[in-house]
Amino acid sequence: MKLAITSTGETLASNLDPRFGRAKFFIVVDTESDAWTSHDNQQNLNAMQGAGIQAAQNVAALGVQAVISGNAGPKAFRVLSAAGIAVYLCSDGTVADAVARFKRGELKAIEAANVEGHWA
Repeated sequence: MKLAITSTGETLASNLDPRFGRAKFFIVVDTESDAWTSHDNQQNLNAMQGAGIQAAQNVAALGVQAVISGNAGPKAFRVLSAAGIAVYLCSDGTVADAVARFKRGELKAIEAANVEGHWA
């Protein structure tokens, strides 16, 4: 399975970014091969609006089946859900920690956004 994890940096050792739409990076990890790539989200960091929607569209284009983030707003959640992408919450640790928790079944998919739009 391919996961996109919100990250403050470009590696598996980077901390999780609690934001989805305005995350600094997305780290895409293939849970079967452990191969990973880093994807810059710079274009959405200072967007006046629509950061969650655009980030969700970008993540969907990467072919992931799930997202791990600290939070997900309503617009981003709608776009991800429409694309068939599950959203899992993980509030702390590194990207590698989040992947390990996912593999152990410790993260549960959410069924709705957990924050209002423009929360941070």
